[in-house]
Amino acid sequence: MSTITIYDFDKNAITNDWKIVDDVVMGGESNGRFLIDDDGNGVFEGEISLKNNGGFSSVRHQFEKIIVTEKSTVLIRLKGDGKDYQFRIKDKSSTSHSYITTFKTSGEWQTIEIKLADLYPSFRGRKLDLPNYEATSFEEIVFLIGNGKNESFKLMLDKIELQ
Repeated sequence: MSTITIYDFDKNAITNDWKIVDDVVMGGESNGRFLIDDDGNGVFEGEISLKNNGGFSSVRHQFEKIIVTEKSTVLIRLKGDGKDYQFRIKDKSSTSHSYITTFKTSGEWQTIEIKLADLYPSFRGRKLDLPNYEATSFEEIVFLIGNGKNESFKLMLDKIELQ
């Protein structure tokens, strides 16, 4: 089975193709950041605040369309902080809803495997009455944290691949 690299972080990676979207778009006060650390990992970190009905931070990356099949799986090598995160994709970046799943981090380096067919449709935190992901391509990925509590977070990313 062939593997497509979606993103391979290194010390020369450029962070301006990753965009932070926090709850401040709705009046919240959460604060996420994205940077490349000294070891060349992508680091999504910050603080979640529930003030003013806030409670989430996300980082998104858009790219040229990647073709997928119903058996495609995303592999993410990462190191989290023991917290739950969401992984989201969009078939088109202009689509209002995302297809999502939640994964738990262990605090150690791990590889998360996400079958695209297992991603369910969601819009603004609500599951939609639509089928799970069945598009033939996607062009945006998102990592989001929003566990319903005030907390700091740190998610380190090494590589994101499609198999």
